[in-house]
Amino acid sequence: MNGDFLDDIVSVNTTNIQIHFQNNDGSFTEQNFPVADVENAPSWSLAAGDLTGNGYNDLLYGGGSGVTFMIANNDGTAYTQTSFPEFIFSQRSNFVDINNDGNLDAFVCHDVAPNVYFINDGDGNLSFNQGGIGDFPTGGHYGSLWFDYNNDGLQDMFMAKCGGSVERRTNQLLKNNGDGTFTDVAIEAGLNDPIQTWSAAVGDYDNDGYMDLLVGASSFTDGGHKLMRNNGDGTFSNITEGSGFETFEGTSVEHATYDFNNDGFLDIFGNSNKLFINNGDLTFTQISIPFSGASIADLNNDGFLDAFRATTIYYNEGNDNNWIVINTEGVESNINGIGARVEITSALGTQIRDVRSGEGFRYMSTLNTHFGIGTDTEIEELVIKWPSGVVDVIQNPEINTVHHIVEGQHLAVTESNLYSFTISPVPANESLNIHLKNTFDEVDYSIYDISGRVISTGKLESTILSVEHLSSGTYFLEVQIEGATATKRFVKQ
Repeated sequence: MNGDFLDDIVSVNTTNIQIHFQNNDGSFTEQNFPVADVENAPSWSLAAGDLTGNGYNDLLYGGGSGVTFMIANNDGTAYTQTSFPEFIFSQRSNFVDINNDGNLDAFVCHDVAPNVYFINDGDGNLSFNQGGIGDFPTGGHYGSLWFDYNNDGLQDMFMAKCGGSVERRTNQLLKNNGDGTFTDVAIEAGLNDPIQTWSAAVGDYDNDGYMDLLVGASSFTDGGHKLMRNNGDGTFSNITEGSGFETFEGTSVEHATYDFNNDGFLDIFGNSNKLFINNGDLTFTQISIPFSGASIADLNNDGFLDAFRATTIYYNEGNDNNWIVINTEGVESNINGIGARVEITSALGTQIRDVRSGEGFRYMSTLNTHFGIGTDTEIEELVIKWPSGVVDVIQNPEINTVHHIVEGQHLAVTESNLYSFTISPVPANESLNIHLKNTFDEVDYSIYDISGRVISTGKLESTILSVEHLSSGTYFLEVQIEGATATKRFVKQ
């Protein structure tokens, strides 16, 4: 909460924000921030993110009648309440850059109406919007999980739904079209289930580079838990049978995924005092744990993820497995780096994470990106693909430590030449304007599609590059100068 990237503990009521700030040694310093009577307490969900870019995270309270934002001032000493007059029966809430303009927005599931979202103008001023991202007239929207399911660099969203008619409770997969609009592709993806669910756990369970889902059942009225494998072609396959979830009869409104034993494979937990340990082959072993749904974070800075619920910290006893933690700080992207894809490659293979604000149904967990690597003693490469299209690559990062990565810091270029490389307009129609900070004698370029296939290459003859020949979709423009490269993502209308 104070910009030091150590996980803090936040507890709130209508007149106070209590923060236990974590110190480097794992101890905590308590501080209370009195606030005026809050109009909407977070009776259903809480999310955190830095709306103003001042280095201090703000809070989103999802209440039963509306939404309140608690905005931190520029030195982190006080919070100001911003509430909206619209009635919102809040469920899951998130911070996410919905329109990919580099400013963090907010999204709130609405239980009895189309979903709502708040677009940030860059100065922390939010505008209310309703419709376009989950629009069933009577709601049923419970758990929104933002992630990139098709690896095109855009944040899509899985919507866990519950209650009422089959139409109302059928889950949705909302594909980001890259132009500020979303399309429900759940039918073609195979995710249009009428399971009664409040949340899902999204992660790459087989380390094949694509995000899978555990669709968690909150009741067994319309079927049980479903483990869905991402096939990498926009579709998902049901692999529940034999996974360990087909015989699990516990229900939960909370489902989330983290690597709790640092073996390099994501585990899954809910609020039924059970943890499913990933065996690395898309099967899971059930063990009992002393907590149910909880916030997850490293609360003693030892590289192993702990849990916090109510007033109790459940510390992870750990083991000898190795790990790495990545703290993301956006420059062109939002300052938290929410929406970034983080990848590491070791002898185990490649693991991926998406930086998200808001997991499961209710809780807010760490914004830091955590990987276990088992007995591997080195990481060959760390890659961060930012929402802006910037790609940072770090070779052989040190393990068993925390890395703070600033967007553009590890491009194979210096700030004096390519760091200020920008393009406009986005989305593009017939041409792209390319803006370089300095003038160069020779500039080469390549355009790739989202699969990595080279579409065209050449030399820039001017600052205007024609893209008229491209089909509508998402692409990457790579600029090469004096042996160095930098990449930007763009959308062709």
